[in-house]
Amino acid sequence: MTHRRDHNSVPLGRRVAEFRAHRGMSQQTFADRLGKSKSWVDKIERGVRRLDRYSVIREIANVLRLDPEMLLGPHQPPGTTPHLDGIDGVRAALARYHHRPERTETAQQVSAQVAYAWMAYHHARYPQLLDTLPDLLDATSGTRGLLTSAHRLTASVLVKLDHADLGWLAADRAVTAAGGPILIATATIAVAEALRALGHHHLAHTAALATADHADDDTVRGTLYLQAGLAAAGNGDRHTAHDLLDHAAALADRHTGDADPHHTGFGPAAVQVARALAAHHLGDTTEALHRHVHTIRSDSWRRLPPEHRAAHLIDAARAYLDTGQHDRAGQVLLDADRTAPAEVRHRPVARTLLTDIIRSGPAAADVARLATILGLTC
Repeated sequence: MTHRRDHNSVPLGRRVAEFRAHRGMSQQTFADRLGKSKSWVDKIERGVRRLDRYSVIREIANVLRLDPEMLLGPHQPPGTTPHLDGIDGVRAALARYHHRPERTETAQQVSAQVAYAWMAYHHARYPQLLDTLPDLLDATSGTRGLLTSAHRLTASVLVKLDHADLGWLAADRAVTAAGGPILIATATIAVAEALRALGHHHLAHTAALATADHADDDTVRGTLYLQAGLAAAGNGDRHTAHDLLDHAAALADRHTGDADPHHTGFGPAAVQVARALAAHHLGDTTEALHRHVHTIRSDSWRRLPPEHRAAHLIDAARAYLDTGQHDRAGQVLLDADRTAPAEVRHRPVARTLLTDIIRSGPAAADVARLATILGLTC
């Protein structure tokens, strides 16, 4: 029996050799048409030398009379933002007030569903979440704690996917559903995230700071300080931003263990990530990149959820691009894609960044390939 090889599993240099041979070209003829040496072609085909520039791959494809994608691998469906009907389903669920479907799940079953949804969020499984959130919002309607958590989660997903206005509505519903200081505080984290995404930095700062003083959990209080600090940075208030991030750092230093019952991801690495983002917002891009390098080398980096790590890597890629290091920006974005693919492939901000990277100069082959997978023009 003949087994068909997966085209993606064949090294790029080997694919070049196979297509060259299929065209009936010797290495010397191929090299002459490329304006390269025969030794260069031989090293490429044997994998001694890497094909890491899309411009070179395009030249090779032209000589071989191929679409470049024939070399890079089979075209995959574009990984665009989630289908509109997913967002519409969440919008419809948020519009239901009194006529929710009858549910048969027990409180324990619904609690398990909410816990699973948070796990999916921390692993950036956004398309799956959009499919499940409408039912989850309906299922949690009878329990304050679960309803608050489900609306907060919904808000975070919507903000990620560039629907901050709808995310703000979900966050407001989370606050409305909350009963008790800790639930109000966790819901306010989502309120601050949505307000920052909408550009209402002053409102985000006020909401987060007013609630932080009433939170009796260090991880929640610390996360609210981070939100308030980032909002201050967004407003250009350097002194207040640094002061609030210092408060958060003090709480992170005394936080031990990996327990995260309120789904904050709070700890030393979260503070460093926020410091890097704040520095970038304040125009201190060199400092932002210094903090980025320090953070990803720290012991606490791997304790952050994949979603949080990939989101930071996207921010770091933007900082690299802003300093003219588009090659480095592309590689960091690839790191984000390896960490949590949906964070790159389903977030509009990441797609915009990738477009900027490939338009800023010759793109590395793997960066160009990611752009092609997402349906972007190289």
